[in-house]
Parts: sequence; structure tokens; C-alpha cells
Amino acid sequence: MGITKVHKVFDINNALQLLEKHRDEAEVLAGGTDLLVHIREDKNKGNVIIDISDIIEMKKIEIFENEIILGALTTFSEIVQNEYIKDKITGLWKAAKSVGSPQIRNMGTIGGNICNASPAADGVPPLLALDAILNIKGNDEERTIKLSEFYKDRGKTALKANEMLISIKIPISKNKKINIGFEKLGPRNALAISKISSSVYIEIKDKLIKDIRVASGALGGYPLREYSVEDFMKGKELCDRTIEEAAMKYSETLSQRLAGRSSLEYKREAVKGVFKKAVYSAAHG
Repeated sequence: MGITKVHKVFDINNALQLLEKHRDEAEVLAGGTDLLVHIREDKNKGNVIIDISDIIEMKKIEIFENEIILGALTTFSEIVQNEYIKDKITGLWKAAKSVGSPQIRNMGTIGGNICNASPAADGVPPLLALDAILNIKGNDEERTIKLSEFYKDRGKTALKANEMLISIKIPISKNKKINIGFEKLGPRNALAISKISSSVYIEIKDKLIKDIRVASGALGGYPLREYSVEDFMKGKELCDRTIEEAAMKYSETLSQRLAGRSSLEYKREAVKGVFKKAVYSAAHG
């Protein structure tokens, strides 16, 4: 679809007014790593572009006692360069570090990665495992929604045509290291997307798994939580046997989800190794 108008905006309210005016005709440009490719290939959905890339209030990493706020325009490079995230939330740091090339990390934003709803979005599984909450704003209302409830189907989200993702909240305890791991399997080419990714958040008490959240990338129509694997592991001792059995459970879940797909046999085997690495990474920090 040809582009008829490009609006450059510098504040949230102006962007929302334009979204309200143009609705289904508009697409939002954040980092542009995906949208610019779509435009070049004539695959963009709207003919009006709203460029929000210089809205300063959406570019931030704020660390509080009980939460971290990531502005939707925070780039992957900015996440990688943040020492707190590198030290305390290593799984998220590792995911950001794994995104594409340095040029893509410099331009690509965490908000764009979420809203594009790609099944293979590297930044999303650790945020799902961290139980992240999205702050969404429209002209008339501001609301929050859990990231785990944001995706509705392949390429479809809970974001309305006149709304923008403003920020992402991650619940934390500021002085406590968060046990989260991230692993991915993909082609050697740094520009290629993941074939499989898995992120695991885990809490251990008296050698038992008190809480666990498991998230997948490129293993369904969109990034998603693996609730059956979580339910299987909760309350059990964290040991090699539990991890091995959980990996088998993960594989069985994929057999049902990806039934009939040519990639099933490869993914049902490969996911076991990726998942086990993510668990060990989370457990050992």
C-alpha cells in the first residue's frame, strides 16, 4: 500500500490524536526495523505513518523498589547497556543481546517487538516469564493488561486502532537477583529470526519449586506461556529428573499444538535442549 502521509510527532498526546483521526489507515513507526521492510515490500497495512521515534518520555529505563519501567521506545541496545538489567535480570539482558545485529539493536524497540506480535520476537518470552504488565493509552482512557493476555491470535493483539503501548512494567524486588534464564536456537546468521526460544523464571524454597513461569518463542502463532509445563513443575524438587520430565512434557505439548506441521519433529526434539538450558541458566543465575 502506498504511503500518502507521514506525521512526525514529539509527544504522546499528539500521536494519540492522530491515531484517533486516522484509525485503521495509520501505522506507528517506532524503530522501523520491521515497518520499513514492510513498506519497501509493499506489505504495510496503512497509508498514513505516525513517526513516534523521538517521543522522549517513552525512552526510559526506571528502576524502583518494586518494579522496573521500560518505555516502549527503549531500544535493545539501551537494555543491553543497562548494568542493573545485566546483573539482576540476566535472562532479559541475554534476550536483548541476541536480537539481530548491532544496527538492529540500536534501532529496534522493546515496544515494537511486543506490538508486532511476531511468534519469534526475542524480547517477548523473558517479559512473559517476568509476568510483565503493559501500560496502554488511548485518547479517552489509559489501561493496563498483562502481557500474557495481550496476544489474541497470529498477528493480532488487544491493542485498539486508536491506542499505543506506552510502557512495560516488570515486578521486581530491587536488591534481589531475579532467577530468569533465556535460550534460543536459530541460524548462525545474526540477522535471521529464532527457530525456537524459551525463557524460564523460577523461585526455589527448601529445594522445591515455589513458583515457575515458562514462555516460548516461535513455538506457536505468537509468543506464549507454557502453563502445562509450569503446573507440572510447581511443588517438585528442582533436580535433573524433574527437569528431564518437564522437558518431555514440553515436547508433548508441542506435539498437540504443531500437529501436521513439517517443523514438528525437529521442534519437539530441539525444544527439550533449549528448555533445559533455560532452566539451568535460571537456577544458577
